[in-house]
Amino acid sequence: MVTERAFAAVIFDFGGVITSSPFEAFNRLEADRGLPQDFVRRVNAANPDDNAWAKFERAEIGAAQFDALFAAEARVQGHDLAGSEVLAVLAGAVRPAMVVALDQLKAAGYRIACITNNVPAGHGGAGLARSEDRSDALELIFARFEHVIESSKAGVRKPDPRIYQMMCEKLGLEPAACIYLDDLGVNCKPAAKLGMHAIKVTSGEQALADLSALLALPLG
Repeated sequence: MVTERAFAAVIFDFGGVITSSPFEAFNRLEADRGLPQDFVRRVNAANPDDNAWAKFERAEIGAAQFDALFAAEARVQGHDLAGSEVLAVLAGAVRPAMVVALDQLKAAGYRIACITNNVPAGHGGAGLARSEDRSDALELIFARFEHVIESSKAGVRKPDPRIYQMMCEKLGLEPAACIYLDDLGVNCKPAAKLGMHAIKVTSGEQALADLSALLALPLG
């Protein structure tokens, strides 16, 4: 007897899910500069919909403007830190088991897609622009996805519900047919509110364990 699957697609965040969390890199930068732990997160949490980071992820400003605006916001929070220093450490390390899982999901008949908040400058995993080089290691990962929505190209960023709706439209699926993985709870909440099954990622191992249990499919 063949039973209908509850889910048809798995949608991934990139930085912090496929790659290690950018917050780990931020913490290393803070330690190197003698700044309080999570200082970068604190700057980015102030005025979160209209600060330098939000504007950069929507491609409303360029790298030079981000550098200056972020520095000004950091000074308001009591310390000196240029935006360029933050961008320099942003790319995360790829989690190989997550890449293996992408191939396993596709082989099992699941559709896979990616929604990533990224910026229009630089290159790499956790929030940086994609490369035009299709042989690039990260581009080989992006190529596995049926659809990729980048905030810097879409002009809308998570947690705006519109970006999740855009992906559902691209896939031609209802939200309830989708699983969504993100390392930020604030990004999981709107996905869940739309009807997706959201998994908050705290580690690669935890994410794969939760996803494996949900699909009854060994992953990684």
